[in-house]
Parts: sequence; structure tokens; C-alpha cells
Amino acid sequence: MTLHLRADIAARWAGRDPFAAAQQLQGEIFRQVKTRRTLRFEADGKYYFIKIHHGVGWPEILKNLISARLPIVSARQEWLAIRRLTELGVPTMSIAGFGERGWNPARRESFLITDELADTVSLETLCADWPQHRPAFAFKRRLIERVAEISRRLHENGVCHRDFYLCHFLLQCQPGAGPDPQSEPRLSVIDLHRAMIRKRLGRRWIEKDIGGLYFSSLDIGLTQTDLLRFVRCYTGQPLREALITHAGFLRRVQAKADAIWQRTRRKQEQGKLPTPPADVEGR
Repeated sequence: MTLHLRADIAARWAGRDPFAAAQQLQGEIFRQVKTRRTLRFEADGKYYFIKIHHGVGWPEILKNLISARLPIVSARQEWLAIRRLTELGVPTMSIAGFGERGWNPARRESFLITDELADTVSLETLCADWPQHRPAFAFKRRLIERVAEISRRLHENGVCHRDFYLCHFLLQCQPGAGPDPQSEPRLSVIDLHRAMIRKRLGRRWIEKDIGGLYFSSLDIGLTQTDLLRFVRCYTGQPLREALITHAGFLRRVQAKADAIWQRTRRKQEQGKLPTPPADVEGR
């Protein structure tokens, strides 16, 4: 068994089985599937998020392995990813508690508690009306550069998010006033439960992340200049050199984004696409 509780959570759960205490928490449910539940709860005037993982069962593990996907069997993956991003200086959630027990991966129990990231808005929500209401040029430029810098730092240090979409970037806002277009954007990366950490990422993983990010930005009114600015910042090279050196990479990213778009459209037409979770999931 692994258990790490911050002082505030440890004091609140003193003398109790932490796994039972986690199961008994009440709050606002943001996601509930067969093997995982995410809820927001309040304790002593402070808000937290908890993700509770139950055993996924051998059929689910085997299905993932047959499909060449890494099965998610506990909250450990996200716990490690948060710690790694913190080491890299990439803002993310702060850990208040983590617990894991059970040697059998099909029946393993775990939970992860993080502090709520209050006064934030996801980039998906923020950018949704950009086609109708163009943002200030300098603000958009700084935002694109910051997303590119975070992306490069993750990938250069062996971290693949695996759900790298605009909805998983949260922008700090002034309470009740929205984002300040004059200030330097403060972005946090969330929802790391599928994140993968390696000494060095293979090409396909990097292309998966950047393809997903590009797909999620297709409808927000970015110009060719905006996309080229991202390429320059992400590669860290002069634009002309980047376009030559990374031409194949950029073509594959475009193909990946197109494939995601086609797959999403088919699911929508077939009525198989579920309602997306609220953008605060994972905060």
C-alpha cells in the first residue's frame, strides 16, 4: 500500500481508513464511469477535487493491450505526472493526497486529491467565441507562445499528455473579471490521468499530442500566422529553418488532426459521442 496525505487531509481523516474516507466523500460529481469517479468537495471552507479509481478488471486490461493502448489501472499515473510537471516548472494541480492499495492490477484501488484551481477558465471556453470576437493581438500572441513553450518543455523532457486539448489548459483569471489581456498568461495543465513519462518520447507520441492540440484549435479562428508562430516557438528555431527541418513532422501532425476530426464527425453522426465533461474536471 502507498499512502501520502498532506497535513490538512491527514488531520481530517485521523483514525479512519483513508480509502473508506475517500469513498464516503460527498460533493459535486463531475465525471462518473464504471471504474472512476471525479468529484469536487469542500472541507473547512476549502475546495478540493478527488479522483477515485476502482479495479478495471482483466477484460478491460486485455482489451487495451490488444489495442496497443496502455491500460489505466490506478491514480498513480496522474500522481507521478503531476510531480513530474512540478519538477519541470510547468504549472499544474497541487497534490493534497494519494493512496493506492492492491497488488492485483485488475482490482487495485486508488485515489488522488488535488486542490481546486479556482478563478480559471479553460482555453476551450475562452477561445470559443474568437471567430466572432477577435481577441487583442498581443494577448493572443502571448497565449500561443505560452502554449508552445509548455508543449516543448513537456515533450523535451519525456512527458506525453495523451489528451492534449485546449480544454486541459486552464488560464488564471481575475475573480469576477475574466482574464486580463494586458498581463502575462498564467496557464496550468490538468487532467493527467493518461499521461506517459519516458526518458525520451518516440515520434508517434509527440505527433499524437500536437495533433490533438491542433485539432482542438481548428474552430477558434487561428490564422496561418498564428500557426507559424506556434511552430517557431515550439521548435525553438527560426521559422524558415523549422519549416524545412520539421516538414515531415508538420505533415503528420496535420494528418493526425484530420483523422481525429473525421473520427469525431463519424461518432457525432452515429450518435455515439458522449457529452463532453465539464472543463473543470481535474482541477
